[in-house]
Amino acid sequence: MRPLGLFGAVLIAFGVVVLALRGISYTKDRDAVKVGPVEIAAERKGFITPAVGAVALIAGLALVLVGRPSARR
Repeated sequence: MRPLGLFGAVLIAFGVVVLALRGISYTKDRDAVKVGPVEIAAERKGFITPAVGAVALIAGLALVLVGRPSARR
């Protein structure tokens, strides 16, 4: 399989997972800051919406179709 088709297959898998789970939430840790004896840490929460999964799925299908070998003779 060509690299374009392989990348398309990865996008398809990602899109299917996001759509099946109805979105994916994640937490991103930030560095902790020490001020004397007190330590302050921050977290950032995010969410990947199902719309992103649908776009990834469509883009993956397009890349697989473009990346397949041509049947010219």
